[in-house]
Amino acid sequence: MGVNRLFRAPLTWVVVAVLAAGSAFGLYWFQPWKLVTDAEVDEALSSVAATPAPTGSATGAAPAPAGPVLVGQGDFVTHEHDTSGSARIVRAPDGRHRLELVGLATSNGPDLRVWLTDQPVRSGTAGWRVFDDGRWVELGRLKGNRGDQGYDIPADVDLTGLTSVSIWCKRFAVSFGAAPLTLPR
Repeated sequence: MGVNRLFRAPLTWVVVAVLAAGSAFGLYWFQPWKLVTDAEVDEALSSVAATPAPTGSATGAAPAPAGPVLVGQGDFVTHEHDTSGSARIVRAPDGRHRLELVGLATSNGPDLRVWLTDQPVRSGTAGWRVFDDGRWVELGRLKGNRGDQGYDIPADVDLTGLTSVSIWCKRFAVSFGAAPLTLPR
């Protein structure tokens, strides 16, 4: 009889409604199923020259590269979630730039973005939350947490000083992983 009476009490239904709403919000906010699901991407990447094209010649005219040129590259460092792979910026013969993630492997997340930033890449927890402290450019949502993928860099973006790439979880303001961008040797 006590259980029947409990389910007839208005306070019980208020508690049930609050718990249901809280559970729905928690599922939406954290999206825990993404920790066990992967989104794989396999986009075609540029065939790039091993070193940047020379900036000039004996005649003073800069020769146009025959194909895409590697501008910067680096390997991912793990932050909030295990992350591996590499990032590179490629300049096309027409001058457009593209960020390419090569062999990316990280966890899936609720609101992952690809950022170019001016912050140095730090190992461990010291690097988790620094990328929104300075200048950053969002290139879009992460297309997949596994595989090869490319992101066009808008022509109006000044790449000067943008020395790293972060897989940034916008919802929780934390980096899943980041790669420093250094000039090829």
